[in-house]
This record gives sequence, structure tokens and C-alpha cells, in this order.
Amino acid sequence: MAKIYYDKDADLDLLKDKTVAIIGYGIQGRGQSLCLKDSGVKVVVSEIEGTPNFEQAKKDGFNPVSAKEAAEQADIIQILTQDHVQAQVYKESIKPYLKKGKALCFSHGFNIRFKQIKPPAKVDVFMIAPKGPGALVRRMYEEGKGVPSLVAIFQDASGNALKLALAYAKGIGATRAGVIETTFDEETETDLFGEQAVLCGGVTELIKAGFDTLIEAGYQPEIAYFEVLHELKLITDLIQETGISGMRRRVSNTACYGDLTRGPKIITQKTRKVMQKILKDIKSGKFAREWIKENEAGRPNFNSLLKQGDEHKIEQVGKQLREMMPWMKK
Repeated sequence: MAKIYYDKDADLDLLKDKTVAIIGYGIQGRGQSLCLKDSGVKVVVSEIEGTPNFEQAKKDGFNPVSAKEAAEQADIIQILTQDHVQAQVYKESIKPYLKKGKALCFSHGFNIRFKQIKPPAKVDVFMIAPKGPGALVRRMYEEGKGVPSLVAIFQDASGNALKLALAYAKGIGATRAGVIETTFDEETETDLFGEQAVLCGGVTELIKAGFDTLIEAGYQPEIAYFEVLHELKLITDLIQETGISGMRRRVSNTACYGDLTRGPKIITQKTRKVMQKILKDIKSGKFAREWIKENEAGRPNFNSLLKQGDEHKIEQVGKQLREMMPWMKK
């Protein structure tokens, strides 16, 4: 069983005389910054001047600076920019200021796992990864609760990296819910696999395949949309709240029987073998190399596939139907 840490296991006083730099004031950066500040931690925020996130940081009471300035001032540097720009930001703005005694923090292990960032041996390197978006991290903190998170130690130069990581976790409220011990490898590989095989890649292709099957059989696209896409949220909400078994006991017996008997005909042994191949490509670094190369080339395949997806009939039908749903409008 995984080791789980709670409030009693973490000492926030370890951050008392330290400055934390948050590089990137996006949704996760904002959530973590505000929670740390409210926990009494000195926080310096880095964001690009002139961007909406820069203005938001100012509204929230921060004085955003460049990544170089933040890295120079900070004892703990949390990198929360997007995966594909982290290595460049690190090389240009963070690496020159990594003195002995400092620490690097991440909320996703991609750049460490695939060696795009290679920290010097003199610094601690740890991960605190909330299992929820930054807005939820913030809301739970304000309610006196927390979002379950992961903790991993990649490099323990000080001999104190785990304690420091748990103090950081306490600062964002994570130890109120529980912080599960993992490794950079495990977090990165399972995260990528989940996105590709289930949460994004698997789900979206399953939806489109179901939609196309109904359309080709002569059913109206509007009806197909409701049955294979719109109602999905009802099921995923039930699964999130009560697990798969709970969902099965909350839908009709007809739906439950169809699930139990027909689901394995959709996700076959062949599908599972493809999943194994996807995981193998992740573990070997093949996917990471492909994604890095795609970014270096200006994302031609990415943009082409995105446009192709935008043109699918389900998107046209969905846009029209969502206009009928006042609760969908902001």
C-alpha cells in the first residue's frame, strides 16, 4: 500500500524563512501561490508582462517579476509553465541561480523523467502534484479542506527534501486531504498513459466512434449527440462520486446489464494489447521524443489533427445543441 502523509506529518515552519518562487501564474500557479501566501509563506510570482496572467497576479496582490529575478530571490523554485517550455525556461532563467541549498519543485514530472531538465546535484528536487485543477486547490483551501496530492523526491541533496516537500504540501492545504508517496517515473508514466489511453484519447475516440456508428445507421445526429456525448457527464459524475460499482447501481438495470455484457466486446483483448504498446512507448521515451520533436518543428501534425477534429460533424451538431442549454452559457 502507498504511504500517505497528513497534517501531523508536515511542519510548515520549515518554510518560515524561505522564499518560494512560482514560475507561471496559470490556473495551478495562481491556486498554489494564493494558498502559500495565506499560509504565511513568502511568495514571489513570475509571469510574462502584458499577459492576462500577469494582470491577474497584480490584482491578487503580487508584484510579478521575470523568471530570472524570481529564481535569484527564491529558495524553492516551483516550475508551473507548460511542459514544452519548461526546459527552455529552466536553462535560460533558473539554472544560473541554482546555488547549494536551493530546491526545485514540480507538479508534473515530464521534464525530469525524460531528462529535458537535468538539475545539478547540489539542489533538492521534489514534486507536489495536486490531483485537481488550481481553482479547486484554492477553493478547498479556503473551505479549510484540501485536494489529495502526490509527493515524490528525485534528488535529496540536503537530506531534508521530503520534509521540505511535505511543508510545501501543507502550505497549499494538500496534507489536510492526504499526500500519497510516489516517484517521478510513476507519476509521469501513469499521467501520460491516463491521458492517452482513457481520459482524452480513449474517451474522445469512443464518443466519435459511437456517434459515427449511429449516423451511418440512419439515426438523427442530434439524437446521437445526446446519447453518446451529452449524457456522458452523468455517468462520469457518478463514477467519480461512487466508483464504477456505485454507478452501476444508480443507473437502470437495463443500462447496467448492457454495461456488464457489452462493455468487454468494445474493450477487447486487442484493445488492451494496444494499451500495453502505448504504455511501452511512454516508458521507453518514444512518445516524449515525438512530442518534443513536434514542438521543435512548430507543431505541424498537432495543428493538422486539431483542425481535423474541429471539422467532425459531432462538433457542428454539438455547437447547435448547446445553444439550447442555458446552463451551458457563461
